[in-house]
Amino acid sequence: MENTKRYATLYWILFLLSVVAFFVLYTIIGGVCIFVLPFATTFLAKALDIM
Repeated sequence: MENTKRYATLYWILFLLSVVAFFVLYTIIGGVCIFVLPFATTFLAKALDIM
């Protein structure tokens, strides 16, 4: 149980970092930021324990 919580915290951190990366790339280069979205959605699903 403790291991799962630790990994969930890691996935939340990675999700938040990928969202920040999305907005940074969006302001700099616009349309290419779509390449960050698969990482954001995967980390969100893992943080919510859906996957």
